Amino acid sequence: MKKLSILFLFSLIWIGVQAQPFTLKGQVNDSNGNPIVNATVMAAHHTKAQAQTDAQGLFLLRSEDPIKEVIVKANGYQDQRAAVNGRTFLTITLQLGQSVPIIQKDIMIQERALAPALDAVFSGAPMNYKQSIAVGESMPGNFNTESYAGIEENGYQLVKNNPLSTFSIDVDRASYSNVRRFLNNGSLPPKDAVRVEEMINYFDYDYPDPIGEYPIAIHTELTRAPWDEEKQLLHIGVQAKRIDKEELPPSNLVFLIDVSGSMQSANKLPLLKSSLNMLVDELRPEDRVAMVVYAGAAGLVLESTPGNQKEKIKAAINALEAGGSTAGGAGIKLAYQEAQANFMKKGNNRVILASDGDFNVGASSDGEMEDLIELKREEGVYLTVLGFGMGNYKDSKMETLADHGNGNYAYIDNLSEARKTLIGEFGATLFTVAKDVKIQVEFNPEVVAEYRLVGYENRLLDEEDFNDDKKDAGEMGAGHTVTAIYEIIPVGSSSGRSVDPLRYQTEKEQSVSFVQRPDETAWVKLRYKQPDENTSTRMEHIVSNEPQALENASERVHWSASIAAFGMKLRDSEYVQEMDYRSIIELAKSGLGADPNGYRSEAIQLMRNAQRLSSNRSMP
Repeated sequence: MKKLSILFLFSLIWIGVQAQPFTLKGQVNDSNGNPIVNATVMAAHHTKAQAQTDAQGLFLLRSEDPIKEVIVKANGYQDQRAAVNGRTFLTITLQLGQSVPIIQKDIMIQERALAPALDAVFSGAPMNYKQSIAVGESMPGNFNTESYAGIEENGYQLVKNNPLSTFSIDVDRASYSNVRRFLNNGSLPPKDAVRVEEMINYFDYDYPDPIGEYPIAIHTELTRAPWDEEKQLLHIGVQAKRIDKEELPPSNLVFLIDVSGSMQSANKLPLLKSSLNMLVDELRPEDRVAMVVYAGAAGLVLESTPGNQKEKIKAAINALEAGGSTAGGAGIKLAYQEAQANFMKKGNNRVILASDGDFNVGASSDGEMEDLIELKREEGVYLTVLGFGMGNYKDSKMETLADHGNGNYAYIDNLSEARKTLIGEFGATLFTVAKDVKIQVEFNPEVVAEYRLVGYENRLLDEEDFNDDKKDAGEMGAGHTVTAIYEIIPVGSSSGRSVDPLRYQTEKEQSVSFVQRPDETAWVKLRYKQPDENTSTRMEHIVSNEPQALENASERVHWSASIAAFGMKLRDSEYVQEMDYRSIIELAKSGLGADPNGYRSEAIQLMRNAQRLSSNRSMP
């Protein structure tokens, strides 16, 4: 009997061992030892067992059966096979070359760089890895109808003629994740897809919180420019107050979902549904959600429902299917009607539009939709826009709608981005703490000869708009940061431009009388309104004339400057021609910092991708 019991016990142990999924960990690098992001690792015997590498090139692959061999694919690299032979950790090196494109379905997703140490990365991994999304799936045929608004890069302004620079803040970050999609798919992005300010503002710079009554704080730093030692960079950071999720006011949300035929691709509606399911998990009982869909017609598929009825909300989301044409205008109207019907006077009232932006049927003129969105904005219902997909993506339309709706705009290219936008930045994405935020910088002509604002081309304002409370500007959510960079040419620099004396004005008439303040570089002013007020409050900050050497500047300056240079390089800007990708990458490394989520490490890999693609393009 004793032997039987022991045998029975061993049988149970053996069955338990057999029931455990096979787990393989590893890292994928290039021939220089640099990690490759978003490489696909799949079991050779069963390609549904797949994983993607994170920002450190790490992957975690699980299979119900033992894995004897894996196949590794990455855009721009030769496919690689590697034998497992009982190993539990593989280091795989890929060589440059043509990879056979695959449509990756049922991918096992590895969370992105949960901690710097390898053990911490894997020990924190979630148990549910299967997600039905596609990464890098292209549209049938070779056509591409994506649209981007044209951008004419800001040039230098002479301080003696234009001492004031005025712009609306921009918290959108869609351009960065869209650029990432192009680079990870093996191509350089279109020039106008790169909005440098959104590249910079994708990252958190850990500015100190506001002190006292103000909901936002201003921080500045002046340093030498990394691409020209005769120039300077003025780094301006604005930090909105952080609010714990439990302390946020209740939300009245209306999901407005595009279920037209153009949303059938796995990186559109399936990814959208997974993203919204994650957001539903964050809802509280006091929050409410309704859902409107639109295709050939618009309809209400979920009445306003308390946030604790998660299964009901998720069932409505998971039942969505794509098909038909796109009556976007009718959908927006119905969504705002639903938001207004359940309006919370002291709450966060918001429509969340999720689409590829391809509105093509019905009352869909941009002007009509923008007028409606502006009207509802004044009535307290804001708009958040989430973009999905590729091939027919309408970036220009999505950005315009968000700007008119006192909201923000994000591009979701994978589940990690959805988690970052909808969970990690829940308050910043969905709850406004300051609206109509404008910045005006006055440069001291005694110290600064010329200046240039990096990015923000579509956010420039006239100088008189700064004091005009009727002029709409950008919004900041709880915990949001905004970073702006000015490139400065100091007085006396050989980099400055010369202008011939005027023929019809004397030197006396040309001269301007100003207060002597040689210890000041600039005067930064900021205006904002409380979300429920129409009168603005002004803040100000003096920038002292004490530029630091670049090596003494903070990590946040090193990082923001590297991303600015990266964005300008992708745009083939004349202002960064003297700086190559190698120098940009080295500057980024000096600003890497702790990087707890791996976002900065991922950006460095994107820089390497761009360097390789640029080299390939320049080859005869």
